[in-house]
Amino acid sequence: MPTYVNIAAYKFVTLDDLARRQDDYRTVCRRLALRGTIIVSPEGVNLFLAGSRENIDSFLAHIRRDPDLADLEVKESFSDHQPFTRMLVKVKREIIAFGVDRIDPRRETSPRVSAEQLKCWLDEGRDVALLDVRNNFEYEVGTFDNAIPVGVDDFRNFSSVVDDLPEGLRHKCVVTFCTGGIRCEKAGPLLEREGFTDVYQLDGGILKYFEVVGGDHYHGDCFVFDKRVALDSDLNETDTEQCYLCQAILSLEDQRSPNYKPGVCCPRCYVSDEERREEQRRGHEEAIRRVTDPLPGSAPYDNIRPLHVPGKCDGQKAIDFLESWTLRVTRSEWEETCDAGMLVCEGKPVASGDVLRAGQRLLHTTPDTVEPDVNADIRIIHEDEDIIVIDKPAPLPMHPCGRFSRNTFSWILIKALDPVFPRPAHRLDANTSGVVIVSKTRAMAARVQSQFERGEVVKHYLARVAGQPTAREFTSTKSVENQRFRLGGRPVDPEGLSARTDFRVVTTYSDGSTLIEVRPRTGRTHQIRIHLWDMNLPILGDPLYLADRALGQSQTLAPSDAPMCLHAHRIEFDHPGTHERVTFESPIPEWASHA
Repeated sequence: MPTYVNIAAYKFVTLDDLARRQDDYRTVCRRLALRGTIIVSPEGVNLFLAGSRENIDSFLAHIRRDPDLADLEVKESFSDHQPFTRMLVKVKREIIAFGVDRIDPRRETSPRVSAEQLKCWLDEGRDVALLDVRNNFEYEVGTFDNAIPVGVDDFRNFSSVVDDLPEGLRHKCVVTFCTGGIRCEKAGPLLEREGFTDVYQLDGGILKYFEVVGGDHYHGDCFVFDKRVALDSDLNETDTEQCYLCQAILSLEDQRSPNYKPGVCCPRCYVSDEERREEQRRGHEEAIRRVTDPLPGSAPYDNIRPLHVPGKCDGQKAIDFLESWTLRVTRSEWEETCDAGMLVCEGKPVASGDVLRAGQRLLHTTPDTVEPDVNADIRIIHEDEDIIVIDKPAPLPMHPCGRFSRNTFSWILIKALDPVFPRPAHRLDANTSGVVIVSKTRAMAARVQSQFERGEVVKHYLARVAGQPTAREFTSTKSVENQRFRLGGRPVDPEGLSARTDFRVVTTYSDGSTLIEVRPRTGRTHQIRIHLWDMNLPILGDPLYLADRALGQSQTLAPSDAPMCLHAHRIEFDHPGTHERVTFESPIPEWASHA
């Protein structure tokens, strides 16, 4: 025997003291272990509840003690499970959202036609237009034979489609119907106001029709707004299901589909992993476009950068430490910075003669900073739950440095991918374009970075150099400087870090330049550029490592400059999530495909 009694009821009546009623109904329903929804408003009450026979009767006895609700009519059905997940009592402006002024069922409604009378009319073949005022998805579950759907996804939109109804209905007998009758209380008067001359409403709606006369002249089931989803003409729950995600009504065939995942998705809204990743990729690229138009560093701002005092600088005067920090700022400029209070430590200004201690963190403020332009045309090659593989343009610095803070690869990604915090697993020079692996979590970043440290990542670069090598394949194992070049080190330093780069000639050009495939076996700063420069094969467009082993100034090119012809073309590594060996490529740049 069914365990739960399900009731639906409404009444349009002027109510006051709504907060008190809300508290009262909530308290009674909790005590009686009822679930469902009760809406109270100045225009009346609307409720859907389920519970035991005894407790439902107790609630009805309680609410009917109110003289305004003494004649509350109820429609009943039964189920062997609780169709509602919680108990809600809400105070709203309307008990059924409609949003049309001067439609008040407390004062005027369309004439009612009983279930028995409607069945009689339909048995006789009377010329009656049955107007289904429910939502489209409810109409798809079932409706009266030859019924006309109003064609809305939400009853709030009913008033906007009245003019689209067939003109012939305006002077024809029209019977409106819905699930329980409440929507017709407002739909009917609106139709009359819009010039429909003979409008009725089905008293008690479809559920009352089922209860009184069964399913004659009706095909399909009746959608209900609870976990039962739909009822047949005997008011029993059917096999119909509704998608948790898109709310589509699902047939048995839909439910047998491998793309139906209860509580997740259905065949109507199922998206394959590949489609989902592509949608995510497009969304993130669009976010990058928004963040970079205009460039984030193009508007003046106060740029605050931390400077950490290393152990080797312990006991130095601030001016000596600052002068060694970068060659771009002179000693006198640093003195002016200190005098202006633009360098602080723990909230206090730092004077140029102050003695610093290892571990201190200084904050340097550069007011009204406007950063140089960069190429922010960042493209996503691949994205999944663990990593993003990006085609980095050039010139674009990877991280804040020198003149750049916001116009950088990392800053742009942090802003565009929020709440994901991107972690680049390696870096490319600002003037180098190509493939960059970005991890989405700290754990994935550790797995990728450890592969770089163990030399398990295979990197393929393309470089166009001035001059022509004497061999088709060659290798450089020259050690490179241990310190950053800006601190005065030598590019090729026998006392520096060991490095190895393998080269293979791809093609030579009529202008005397050569396209070379490059395989760096180690990952030292500027390694490829230094090794080629040392062999007097400087990369075209390199602003630092020039022809004849000359050195220029270390700086980031402008987007309008000729490109530095070094491109990270392909990378191979073990995917940190699937552990499969994967390969990703960035498109070959124009300078590598034309003479």
